[in-house]
Amino acid sequence: MGKVVMYSSVSVDGFVADDNDQPGPLFDWLSSGDVPLDSSGELKVSQTSYDYTRAYWDQIGATIVGRHVFDLTDGWDGKPPGGVDHVVVVTHRPEPESWDPEAPFHFVDGVEAAVAKAQELAGDRMVEVAAGDVGGQVLAAGLVDEVRMDVVPVVFGSGKRYFGSVHAQHLLEDPDVTIQGNRVLHLRYRVRRSSI
Repeated sequence: MGKVVMYSSVSVDGFVADDNDQPGPLFDWLSSGDVPLDSSGELKVSQTSYDYTRAYWDQIGATIVGRHVFDLTDGWDGKPPGGVDHVVVVTHRPEPESWDPEAPFHFVDGVEAAVAKAQELAGDRMVEVAAGDVGGQVLAAGLVDEVRMDVVPVVFGSGKRYFGSVHAQHLLEDPDVTIQGNRVLHLRYRVRRSSI
């Protein structure tokens, strides 16, 4: 099975959105360069960010999000973002009434079930978990292998935390990737596993 990776763009003070669920300048780096990141032509980054981000995106087989993100994005109109094959939505509610049952979205109750479903769908490819409350819950459950963040030079002061409502200490290894792009610092940490 592929790795489970918690990921998002994040402010220097650790927020993935402001108090009104708005990302503000967190995604400005996705239009700060001249190298197209996808076929839409709307996302253009530096060559350095392209080399790192494109290689990462190409490894993702399934993404896990919470119902809140699903609702905020209107389910991306049934098309998974970034060319991902499947989206697993953690929710205690049923899918929307008008939802297309052919859309590659899977609604599950609980983070453990979400990770199991995403790993089944992704096979050997990576499972991405959106940072925030659901990502924090997956980390707290001991199911995250790696933490990736695109740190943007902005301070929010308050908002939606990258690690959600995690209250326990979790040790990470030293960053094994540190890449400077335009208006972004790409970081990757492996989650330290306790030896028993």
